[in-house]
Amino acid sequence: MSNLVIIESPTKAANLKSYLGSGYKVMASIGHVRDLPKSSLAVNTEHGFTPHFINIRGKGDLIKELQKEAKKASTVYLATDPDREGEAIAWHLSAALKLDPAKTKRITFNEVTKPAVKAAIRHPRAIDMNLVNSQMARRILDRIVGYKLSPYLWKTVRSGISAGRVQSVATRIIVEREEEIKNFVPKEYWTITATLKNSEGILFTARYYGKNGRKSELGDEESAMKVVSATASAPFEVVSIKKALKTRQPAPPFTTSTLQQDANRKLGFSSSRTMKVAQELYEGVNLGAANGGVSGLITYMRTDSVRVSDEAYRSATDYIRTAFGAEYLPRERRHFKTKTGAQDAHEAIRPVNPALHPDRIKAQLSADQYKLYKLIWARFIASQMAAAGYDTVQADLDCASLRFKAAGSQIRFQGYLSVYEDAPEGEIDTAEGLLPELREKERLLAEKVHPDRHFTEPPARFNEGSLVKFLEEKGIGRPSTFAAIVTTIIQRGYVRHEGKSLVPTELGVVTTRLMIENFPDVVDYGFTAQMEERLDDIAAGGKDMTAILEDFYTPFEKSLTEAMEKADRRTVSIEPERTDIVCDKCGALMIIKNGRFGKFAACPNYPDCKNTKPLDKDGKTEKEQTPVQPVEGMTCEKCGGQMVLRSGRYGSFYACINYPKCTYTKQTQNKIGVPCPLCGKDLVSKRGRNKTLFYSCSGYPECSFSSWDLPTNERCPVCGDMLLIKKGKNVYVCRNKDCAYTAPCEQEQRKRPEDEQ
Repeated sequence: MSNLVIIESPTKAANLKSYLGSGYKVMASIGHVRDLPKSSLAVNTEHGFTPHFINIRGKGDLIKELQKEAKKASTVYLATDPDREGEAIAWHLSAALKLDPAKTKRITFNEVTKPAVKAAIRHPRAIDMNLVNSQMARRILDRIVGYKLSPYLWKTVRSGISAGRVQSVATRIIVEREEEIKNFVPKEYWTITATLKNSEGILFTARYYGKNGRKSELGDEESAMKVVSATASAPFEVVSIKKALKTRQPAPPFTTSTLQQDANRKLGFSSSRTMKVAQELYEGVNLGAANGGVSGLITYMRTDSVRVSDEAYRSATDYIRTAFGAEYLPRERRHFKTKTGAQDAHEAIRPVNPALHPDRIKAQLSADQYKLYKLIWARFIASQMAAAGYDTVQADLDCASLRFKAAGSQIRFQGYLSVYEDAPEGEIDTAEGLLPELREKERLLAEKVHPDRHFTEPPARFNEGSLVKFLEEKGIGRPSTFAAIVTTIIQRGYVRHEGKSLVPTELGVVTTRLMIENFPDVVDYGFTAQMEERLDDIAAGGKDMTAILEDFYTPFEKSLTEAMEKADRRTVSIEPERTDIVCDKCGALMIIKNGRFGKFAACPNYPDCKNTKPLDKDGKTEKEQTPVQPVEGMTCEKCGGQMVLRSGRYGSFYACINYPKCTYTKQTQNKIGVPCPLCGKDLVSKRGRNKTLFYSCSGYPECSFSSWDLPTNERCPVCGDMLLIKKGKNVYVCRNKDCAYTAPCEQEQRKRPEDEQ
């Protein structure tokens, strides 16, 4: 009997099969197989918060297939992801498949490589119910908040919207930042820069610091001009010169949060895009025989730890010593401190094989995979390298009892900076250069003393990277949830992108105000972070799931009852988002609405006017809609009007410009470069009502030629009729049904028009 290994992702199946050999069958559950039903709360709040799980619709056949294979197997290994979600999936699989506990084992691996998978098989364990209960508690909490709060929001705000436990807090963060920006009052301040020349004629600059050696601010023009006047003809004297060698230490390897932040800042990746690509790198890529075949490239990408294994450390130092030299290694191994409260369940995100340089496998990776792998590889290698060294000089200069400071720096030793720049742009200027040679008590004359007026800036809006950083700092959410939090608040319409910034919508503002007023605990930063800690306690076996749910639900139910009573006396109206698009039926300015397929523009005079228009994929309305262009040489066969090219749910089509008065349309025709064998006109490809591709004469209906098979310019050597390429096959057939000629054709010859579109 063989062994059965069940994983989450089908992408990993082939990899694991190649590692384990013929004695193992590998199958994928494709994520969860059981969940709470969407149609009801499915949590018994009166009897211990017992959840009612059901098999996910559409997975019945998969579950039957897994059951069948599990019965035949001598041992079933549940190899779902090594986190709480993966543990819960393993538990659900065990229940849904009715697995025999005696032959069911749980295995985990932090990297998809042959040694790691083999080691996991040798060291199986039982399902950790503490981790399962922690994930289940989170799921129940989120279900209670979502299903209990949504009816309240339907009553007070708008039907169809929903609330989320952590997502509501994230929305509040963005709403409050926007309010902070709007309420910000700029404060005036001045800086003064003196351009000085030393005895050798070399120019450098010094910045005003204060008076009598003490720091002071210049808050208005009058104060600034007094400083300028005082230094107009007075000499500058060098009071002190300080020279030092400073070092800059590398940042630790990535956690989930810091990966999302850096990928957003350096690569412009959204959180969801980062995690999607990271999942691909973790699950494995075919690197070719020269690079070891199929292998995972990074360790598990959901982690809050900066810990590095001894084996990974040795591999990194060996690579650094070979590629850069021993001087690029620190004297002692560098240990990074994991943040307080971190689960520390997995290592930091790092390359599986540090010696595998990104450029070596660039050809085997997609553009996004290469960019992200290079970022992860560089950050990890840099974290194990020697610090960068700087020569710095700082000079204090006095002029008329006013203190000025000048500073300069120059890099002496690149260290880890030869691989990775981790400082935010503009934070450290390594190309500033050293100051010219100066002597204490040396007197200098100013070439120019220049005042500059400034105003303090409001705090910046959050982008996806900075929001993830803020969530982590506040203890809101966990590595596996950061990307989902950001994606959810955008999809639900509470937040929108404005460039790279996240801006609250009116819906987000109104909903947040109601939540703060009626459910302060649900949207409280500290309360949400405390709940995360309690979930961590359940995972560690220190807290009871039911007790924590009870502590949350009792006050929540009371607040909900009071809020629903007030909701009968209150109505919150949200002004619809207006556009510059003019309704071509009644002339009104159209508004934005949400439908099952996303945002669209609708006439505000509904139901008297039911006109709608599609929007672009981002739902943006600032840009003018592209005007339709008349098709040259084509007129409407009904009214004689110009025909224009439009888009519909089944693709492009020609329509009369006088729509809706004239409803004549005509299907677009894609020429295939083959003449009709009956009349000589061009043959075109079309789509039938069931979207199936076929070919017909452009002279239809005068010419009735049509074919499901692809017409060609080739002629039958037997009867001379047109040769067709049989649909779905690499074979020529004769159009003449009385001729039995067939012949193979090459792959490039049978490329169909739809493959090129």
